[in-house]
Amino acid sequence: MRLQRTLRQEINFEGVGLHTGRHATVKLKPAPRDTGIIFCRSDKGIMIRAHIGAVIDTAFATTLGYDSAKIKTVEHLLAALSGLGIDNLFIEVDGPEIPILDGSSTELVSIILKGGIAKQGKKRPYMRIVKPVILDDGHSDIAVLPYNGRRITYRVHFNHHLLGEQKQSIELNEENFIKEVAPARTFGFLKDVEYLRANGLAKGGSLDNAVILGDNGVLNTSGLRFKDEFVRHKILDSIGDLSLIGFPIYGHIFANKSGHATNLKFIKKLLSCVDCWEIVSEVEYPQTLIYS
Repeated sequence: MRLQRTLRQEINFEGVGLHTGRHATVKLKPAPRDTGIIFCRSDKGIMIRAHIGAVIDTAFATTLGYDSAKIKTVEHLLAALSGLGIDNLFIEVDGPEIPILDGSSTELVSIILKGGIAKQGKKRPYMRIVKPVILDDGHSDIAVLPYNGRRITYRVHFNHHLLGEQKQSIELNEENFIKEVAPARTFGFLKDVEYLRANGLAKGGSLDNAVILGDNGVLNTSGLRFKDEFVRHKILDSIGDLSLIGFPIYGHIFANKSGHATNLKFIKKLLSCVDCWEIVSEVEYPQTLIYS
């Protein structure tokens, strides 16, 4: 079992938000053990804990909010922190959305590693699944089963002749996250862009920060980073959303066509099924750790 972790030093990055198109600067600051992940709208002086109770919107992104402040598109940063095992951090942002960067978590991983990861003198508790929990959300579903490790299996299906069904199963550890999940970019369909912008979304979207799929294929001249980049990005989003539970899940997650809304419904159901899990600090955990 590993110790809790934070950053060794403050590190900053900046960019535009995918949906708002607004520029923002983000400061990642070390935090004491047992702090958790805390967002702060520095332009409003309001702090928001990264937790399921702070979610105020799941339309095309996960948005946290409190009082008059909100922070949109937190899932890619949360995925990077979860994927690298960062437990305690202050995140200051001077705008309404986390910058999208290249649409994946790979730049965020580089930024975090540049800041350095510091072990803290207390063990990190885990949520160990002891009984299955299943959510049927109509068009999508999620389940988690007991498993000796941390794994996610994800299936997507789109009504597009070049995409269709993709499925991927990944053991969740730092090495796999960095290589197999973090580089997968957010994606969308050309036919949906006008709808999104008419509804005040995707104002900062471009071929530099999203994979766009048209009738004849991928519009990005660089092509795809993985043949199944789409399902890998859905895994990335799920890792970010599921981190809002507050504990890493020690179990096997199965997700079928799940998005942000279903992910958050599943978290609420899982937390309510108190006989299906236990919080433990000692488990046999077969994984590859960069920082143990």
